[in-house]
Amino acid sequence: MNTTLPVHTQPLLARYAESLFWMARYLERTENLARLLDVTQTFEASGRASQAWESMVRINADEEEFARRYGQATPEAVRRFYLLDHDSGTSIPAAVAAARQNARALRPLISTEMWTQLNMFHAWTAALSEEEVAGDGLSHLCARVKENVQLHTGITEGTFYRDQGWHFLQLGRFIERADQTTRLLDIKYHLLLPSLADVGSALDLSQWHALLRAAAGYHAFRRVHPRGLTPRAVADFLLLNGAFPRSVLLCVRQTEFTLEQLRARYGLRGTREAAERVEELRAGLEEHDIDHIVDTGLHEFLDWVQRMLIAIAGSIGTAFFRDWRPDLSQEKGHEQRQG
Repeated sequence: MNTTLPVHTQPLLARYAESLFWMARYLERTENLARLLDVTQTFEASGRASQAWESMVRINADEEEFARRYGQATPEAVRRFYLLDHDSGTSIPAAVAAARQNARALRPLISTEMWTQLNMFHAWTAALSEEEVAGDGLSHLCARVKENVQLHTGITEGTFYRDQGWHFLQLGRFIERADQTTRLLDIKYHLLLPSLADVGSALDLSQWHALLRAAAGYHAFRRVHPRGLTPRAVADFLLLNGAFPRSVLLCVRQTEFTLEQLRARYGLRGTREAAERVEELRAGLEEHDIDHIVDTGLHEFLDWVQRMLIAIAGSIGTAFFRDWRPDLSQEKGHEQRQG
């Protein structure tokens, strides 16, 4: 059967394509921010509370804004900033509100179930209290955030029409997921730096173990590596495994496939620049093994991946969305990480 035959459907309006792209990105960002918070609390238990929470702020490139409003990065202040602060553009309530705002523009396209669930999720995050984010309650709260995003993803899978809009939603999801996986790895990188004596220690391995669980990859990792756990094996799995859903390589391959579908099935010619950049990123991932990446600089490689993802998103936006403006939080993050 010829699967490249044109699909007869109404053209997708640019504003709908843009809203689908960003709704998916903000929801993916919400889930991954919950994962980062959860793993940071795990690192806090090692006796490096200040370092762990400072790394959380640094990885999200929020140092200047956080310092201006909260001063020192204490556990309580960082939790408030990311879980309760509606004026913080990178908080979970702000991300969910942004996803809902995009969903509102999509009411003619999305299902009633998608809209209803997202409204309930938004109402819950908007009403979070100090008691819910304090102490041991953080892990339960992060789990509930992840479950709500996963519920919305499941509803979307089961109810959203498979036309051009579906592909723009997928692009947003995969680009954001790849970026967030690099951030998970980067937060561990910052915790590795202070003492080389810690590398390979029980503390170090427990943190890599926590990182795998934060990426929902522990059991999948054990299928590939049933015995033993090394930092290089974990980094290899999260970056270069072609079968793990949250790996950078799989997300990049899915992005490449989705762009090809938009070109072949719907005749969208604006995919060329983005496709070339995705091909360059995929080649960079496939051509280097983890030993080369770690030996030449894991942090520098992650930074290159993040810059490429920003460029890919920019190419998609310029080609397809009205009045494209880059994601300032990502641009800010790249500039500050480079500094």
